[in-house]
Amino acid sequence: MLPSLHASVTDTCLHLEIAGTWRLQTFKQIPRNAIPNATSSVVVDGSALTYLDTSGAWALLRLLHEAGIAVDTPNYLNFSPTHSAILDLVRQNFSASLADTAQTQRSLLAQLGRLVSTGVQRAHGLLAFVGVLSVEMLQLLRAPHRFRLREFTNQVEVVLVYAVPLAFAMMFLLGLVFSYLLGIQAKQFGANIFVVDGAALAVCRELAPVIVAILVAGRSGAAITAQLGTMKVYEEVDAISILGLSPYSVLVIPRILALLIALPLLVFVGDVAGLLGSMLVAAHQLDITPISFINRLDQVLDTKTVLIGLLKAPVFAIFIGVIACYMGLNVAKDARSIGVNTTATVVQSIVVVILLNAIFAILLVELDL
Repeated sequence: MLPSLHASVTDTCLHLEIAGTWRLQTFKQIPRNAIPNATSSVVVDGSALTYLDTSGAWALLRLLHEAGIAVDTPNYLNFSPTHSAILDLVRQNFSASLADTAQTQRSLLAQLGRLVSTGVQRAHGLLAFVGVLSVEMLQLLRAPHRFRLREFTNQVEVVLVYAVPLAFAMMFLLGLVFSYLLGIQAKQFGANIFVVDGAALAVCRELAPVIVAILVAGRSGAAITAQLGTMKVYEEVDAISILGLSPYSVLVIPRILALLIALPLLVFVGDVAGLLGSMLVAAHQLDITPISFINRLDQVLDTKTVLIGLLKAPVFAIFIGVIACYMGLNVAKDARSIGVNTTATVVQSIVVVILLNAIFAILLVELDL
């Protein structure tokens, strides 16, 4: 039986008679006609009601609310005990269901203040994380037998070995493209051989460290956050603590040390791959033989240039590892939070790598290096 609502107005009250099946399956058939404004008392009669669930009770209360009648005002008569219990339950929570969840507009100053407050809270949490991690590292130095060697080697395999082909291919193509574009300009002035100078400096000092660090941030950093976040959701991190072990020494430190070792090696692989790509372009586009390329490279590529690129890598690795582990251990216990924190890890790591590289560039120029 379809739901229906009949309203009648007398001198003493507004009488509302509801009938039929008021349930989720018939929600769309519930009448939407306006209830007359009540000038006196309101009576809701449920004697003809055949079925009522929470959806139907909410729809009835919503009709009363839209007519300007407070849901606690009417006299609810002739409801069965079951229907009366459902109606009372929905009525108790009805005001909460009407809460406006839409975000209110905030002034620019309020938005700025909220952003600053959130940033301060995150910085405080990250600083506390670094402090606890530092204490765990000192304790591990005092008791090296507690170091999780198997976890460390597994992480090195994942972060380093599996990333070598990708780092090599990416830097090879970048070296190839960079030298190709630079060669087009150099040929106009008959300065073909100086392509070697530009490629050597750009690849070893800037491109390889930054690009490989971004690759590691997007690949390994995101994986670390997802792994630790999933472990937290499934309460595996809590289980480690209950066993009397530190999640920092078991999960965090091996991953950061693996990044610390893997990133400089991947940068070196990137240096070699980028120079090979440059050599290939020089041979086919600029008529510079591989022997001439290597001889020129020996003259212009200083050890200092290579070391600067390699020394950037451990700094990038520490920041990527700390951000990835911090975001992973701060995942809320739901799947959405894992995705949000994983995305935040990649974005923050890339931004930090670019900022650190800019700081390195300024400092090295000031130090005349």
